[in-house]
Amino acid sequence: PGDTHDAARVRSAPAPVTDVARLCVCDLLVAQCDVNCCCDPDCSAEDFSLFTTCSIPVVTGDSQLCSQKAAVYSLDVEANPPERIFKLIDQVNPSIFCIHATNYKQALYLKTPEIPTPENFDQLLEKFGGASFRAEPDSWDLDTDAQNAPETNETSRYEYGAPVQTEDAFLRLPSPVVSSWCSDANPAGFLVNQATKCIRSVSVEKCDSIQALSMLFYINSSILAVPKSSQMVNITVQSIVVQAVNGMRTLLSSSDVLRLPMVLDELCINAVLGVNYHITHTDTGEIIEAAAAFVLGAISKEALSIEQSFEISFTQENTQPVPLSGNPGYVVGLPVRAGFQPQGYPFPAAFLFAALSSNKHSQLTILQSTSTQDCLAAQGARAPVLFGYNMISGCKLRITAAMKCQPLAQTLLDVLKGQSFPEYVASFGNSQAQDVLDWVPITQLHISEQMISYTLQSSCQIPVSLGIEVKWTKYGSLVNPQARIVNVTATITTTTLKQLPSGRERIIPITSSVVFTDISSPAEPSYKAWPTINIKLPFDFFYPFV
Repeated sequence: PGDTHDAARVRSAPAPVTDVARLCVCDLLVAQCDVNCCCDPDCSAEDFSLFTTCSIPVVTGDSQLCSQKAAVYSLDVEANPPERIFKLIDQVNPSIFCIHATNYKQALYLKTPEIPTPENFDQLLEKFGGASFRAEPDSWDLDTDAQNAPETNETSRYEYGAPVQTEDAFLRLPSPVVSSWCSDANPAGFLVNQATKCIRSVSVEKCDSIQALSMLFYINSSILAVPKSSQMVNITVQSIVVQAVNGMRTLLSSSDVLRLPMVLDELCINAVLGVNYHITHTDTGEIIEAAAAFVLGAISKEALSIEQSFEISFTQENTQPVPLSGNPGYVVGLPVRAGFQPQGYPFPAAFLFAALSSNKHSQLTILQSTSTQDCLAAQGARAPVLFGYNMISGCKLRITAAMKCQPLAQTLLDVLKGQSFPEYVASFGNSQAQDVLDWVPITQLHISEQMISYTLQSSCQIPVSLGIEVKWTKYGSLVNPQARIVNVTATITTTTLKQLPSGRERIIPITSSVVFTDISSPAEPSYKAWPTINIKLPFDFFYPFV
């Protein structure tokens, strides 16, 4: 009887893990309608009327399942205007080797692999170094009642761009909508880093009753850890900065006490001028921490409006936040990310540390021009290399007869390359430091084969320019191509400096430049040209015509 009962439980079909009605593989553009993508939720009925075909007519989940739902899309061209037709059908897999029940929970989501380090390498080698290995699940859950629970898929995790829900509505991130005035109806999207500024109408006499000027307005609602769940995450106050009327800012030593707006000496004090949210989440899309940093200020009686700034950022737990320059491709105007290979490579964990430590912001930099144009004074002043921007900078070096060649050449090299010139550049704007294959090595060249000579004779070689060429290409779909860096070359140009007579001086220019080159191949035509036939016709082929 026990075996029969267990067999009955196995034969019961589980709830589908993937909702095919919400699955869309051709949806490439965020918040925009993709052409001929009939499953794109961003497309309206007007968009569907302009489609010529459905690029993906059938959408299914796992093709190895014995039975599953399939979403079928088509166009009714006879309707006026043409409209999209959607059907949800049952699809049966005729294979005798199909999967009947997906009851192995660990296989239903992607688990972040453990990164090899010098500390755990031997342990991982012992576990996975053999010809075969197996990982037994903690438990085999055949409870179909739990699998058939309603709204299981919708409450499991946050998805990219989904509004961050609170106990009353959603997390507000005020922003200008039609005009520059603040609108509190803008929800914060999960994993969408935003920064907004808007104008708020104020009245000093009523400042204590204006909700948008109070700290409580931004932290009084707890955030749902996952959508439609009962687990709450409170928003804590991370820091409070007080801004005086003259603009001077002071960081308070304690942020435990809420400072509410109030009228004092014809001033509205403790009014919220800026809020910076920081959300920490897991790799499975669950929010675990939320913090807010405030900027409070005083408003004079004459002011009729103030400018407020709002910002939100997301960080995955157990990771160090790194500023990105695109997702995935580079965005024009954002810094080129860089790093260097440390000792202990090929362990990717060490590579992560190096990429973050190459300079303050993990960026490729060049010499920054100063108003004095003095190279010796400009040492240490660096400007980030911005993707897509050709740049040139420089300074002037005053050389006297008393200068020694060796320290002069080394100083100029430090001015051109910086104290720690990176060895690698991220190929994408969102390349993770532990993904070693996503980093492009920087090729360093010298125009002259002769290396820099530190001679004290009548002449010496000193570097006078650094030229960086960044080659990039368009990667991915032609509809939404992504910028990807494929090659970086840094060229040092040296010149021969002859020794000056005593009492004489000489001024030479020192320059740095960056050039971006698009090496994308042109798109191939959709048709194929007719082949060329290379044959020789007989001499009398056109006889009797000439």
